[in-house]
This record gives sequence, structure tokens and C-alpha cells, in this order.
Amino acid sequence: MFTGLIEETGRIAEVKLASSGMEIKIECTKILEDIKTGASICVNGACQSVTEYGKNYIKVFSSNETLKITNFKNLKINDRVNLERALTLNKRIDGHIVSGHIDTTAVFLESKEDGLSKEFFFKFPDEFSKYIIYKGSICINGVSLTIASVNKNVFSVELIPITLKEVNLSELRKGDIVNIETDLFAKYVEKILNSKDNKSSISYGFLAENGFL
Repeated sequence: MFTGLIEETGRIAEVKLASSGMEIKIECTKILEDIKTGASICVNGACQSVTEYGKNYIKVFSSNETLKITNFKNLKINDRVNLERALTLNKRIDGHIVSGHIDTTAVFLESKEDGLSKEFFFKFPDEFSKYIIYKGSICINGVSLTIASVNKNVFSVELIPITLKEVNLSELRKGDIVNIETDLFAKYVEKILNSKDNKSSISYGFLAENGFL
């Protein structure tokens, strides 16, 4: 599990495609402090296991399933990726609970100046609209953010200057693909409501009538 608070951005040093997936070498520093083989690292929002590490790098191997559902297939040498180690239970969770399991991708449309901050707009697949709500949590390339607006299948988030400085979202260009993880608890609520064994009086209609949807 992760928090969506990026510890550093790493640099893609090598990308090797294979029939079973892709090996990625990432140059980094901070996340090496207590690294070990098999450790979970969130790379652009996707949970990956460390297969090898050295003084200034880690390697991960992404399966074909990961390549299919994330933006990893677009990674190039020198690209920056957001990195976060798995959370520990002895510190505050300042972001939100992030599993590192990517749901889908979204397309970056544009950004607009909003005082010292910037508002970033993304287009997402229609079928995920039920998980994306105004003021809800969302994880974009591993960054925990709050949804600032939703209009059909376009949502926006606000990034303050310190966030823009510390993560790779500031480098996005129109048409770039980002990894999206929707709110974990929303998916569990949907599962419970759709269960045949659900005897609760709470329904989608009830949630909508009371302003939850």
C-alpha cells in the first residue's frame, strides 16, 4: 500500500522489451535507503517489485498485463517517473490509501494558470465516471490528488507549486497518457451494493438522493 505522496522522481536509464514483459532500470537516490530485492515500489502509480538494485538504481520487471493497462509501454530513456516506497504504519498518512493497482489511463488535455497553482484537465474512459466525483480522491501517475471539477468524462485537479516541482506531471504535454487509480473504497462500496447477498437499504438511488453521487 502507498499514500500517493511522491518521495522522488527517478530517471529511466534502460528499457528492455521481452516476450513476457519489460525490464526497466531507474536511476534514483532517496528510495535506496532501505531497499531490498522484492521490495514494492510505486512507479508512476503502479506497484512494482524490485528485481535488482545498485548504488544509484533499481530494476523492475513489468508484466504484459502491466504494459497493457499502464503508460509504461510509452516510457523512453531519460523520462522522469514518480517513485514512492510502500507505506509504514508508524507515520501519518497525508495522502490517501493507494493500492498501486492501475485501473485505467487518461489523456492529458491542457493546464491553466490559477493564481500560484495550475489546473490540469484529463479525459478518461466513460466507464470509470462512477468512481470520479467532485472533491473525491484520485491517483495520477502515483500522485494523490483531489478532484477539482468533473464535466462528463473530463476531470481536473489543482497542483500547487511544491507539487509541480516534486513530481513529473509538470512535464505533461497535450495528448500524453497518465496512469489512473480511482478511489479504493468506492470500488468496495460498488461491489457490496451489487452483491446478490446485499440486504442493505442503501442503494445507488439512496446515495444519489443524498448527494453522495
